[in-house]
Amino acid sequence: MDNLNTHTGASLYKAFEPEIAHRLIEKLEFVYTPKHGSWLNMAECEFSVLSRQCLDRRLTDKESVRKEVDAWTTTRNQSAATVEWRFTTEDARIKLIQLYPAISS
Repeated sequence: MDNLNTHTGASLYKAFEPEIAHRLIEKLEFVYTPKHGSWLNMAECEFSVLSRQCLDRRLTDKESVRKEVDAWTTTRNQSAATVEWRFTTEDARIKLIQLYPAISS
């Protein structure tokens, strides 16, 4: 799961009666995605690029925004723009060591 503040056991106590929340928490194991290694982070980066390259000026109406974003998206897709993935498998094995089983030889 991502690192939203709503993704904690305390959120269950806000949504359910204490007995139900406690029972749910006992069944769950919270495993968080590394902050800079998730698909969500990549999506946020892409929105940042959109904001800087396309929406960095005043657009007069909703239709103008739609046309500009459509044009930007088409250009971005045609150029096969990619996100540089910096969170490697080796990084994951270090950061998420508790999730990787130890294999003894």
